[in-house]
Amino acid sequence: MASEMSLSYYGKPLICTYSGGKDSDVMLELFKRSGVPFEVLHSHTTADAPQTVYHVREMFRRLEQEGVRCSIDYHVQPDGSRVTMWGLIVKKLMPPTRFMRYCCSVLKESGTRGRMAATGVRWGESNMRKNRESFEAVMPKKKDAIRISDEKMLLTDNGSTRRLFERCEIKAETLVNPIIDWADSEVWDFYRSECPCHNPLYSMGYTRVGCIGCPMAGRARWKEFADFPKYKAMYIAAFGRMLQAREEKGLAYRNDVYKNWKSGGDVFLWWMRDENVEGQMEMVFDVAEGAGIADRREIIGRVG
Repeated sequence: MASEMSLSYYGKPLICTYSGGKDSDVMLELFKRSGVPFEVLHSHTTADAPQTVYHVREMFRRLEQEGVRCSIDYHVQPDGSRVTMWGLIVKKLMPPTRFMRYCCSVLKESGTRGRMAATGVRWGESNMRKNRESFEAVMPKKKDAIRISDEKMLLTDNGSTRRLFERCEIKAETLVNPIIDWADSEVWDFYRSECPCHNPLYSMGYTRVGCIGCPMAGRARWKEFADFPKYKAMYIAAFGRMLQAREEKGLAYRNDVYKNWKSGGDVFLWWMRDENVEGQMEMVFDVAEGAGIADRREIIGRVG
């Protein structure tokens, strides 16, 4: 259905977005078995592990031998230079966080504009993704997507959402999430038994594949930086340049958190939520029994 929509409304084949992880490998295998025409797109984030880069290259080599068009989005700026994670941190003047994932919007989600694309988004990945639907039309310059469920697309013949697609009332990026309802166990079973080529990171103990240092990985980032110390050094260097840019713009001492950022290393420890950062957490435990609230407030340090 998504393939027919892509050919009808956009005049081009459906795009299979490919990150090099298990979800996108499962989705790619489903595409190959479906028999529909498709293209494959990989967004180069500049923060992927070397194993992921090599896996993507190998998969693209195989696909191109089979006649499938593959492309890599390098995110080129108007002046011709490429956008990188390290330059983006300096430009945004703050580290990427779980709530400010500007890196995803710039480095991963911009290559399918004006096309219909399939993603490996699944409800089981996070609570935030439980509101996603099988079909989504992303309006240009809007934060919120128009989400269209299977029921509306198939049953509501005269619905406004169906007319939106049939008449092509918007020139938007349209998404389909074919494995949105797959559980983790289903993905792993299909991946291990049906996908011929696997990302080496999974044999190294990883359960997710993404940008090294992604805040969404939580405490697993410590393992990532232990395995890939050069990326740690690159983040620290970028944070150092970020601090310099903040100082030039007069943002160096905007609040108490920034006052504790004296170097790129300080920002890195804050970013990793290390409790040993100077001024981040200070607790005194020798509080006299019966001390009042005011006394305790003087003794217990402020969380930075």
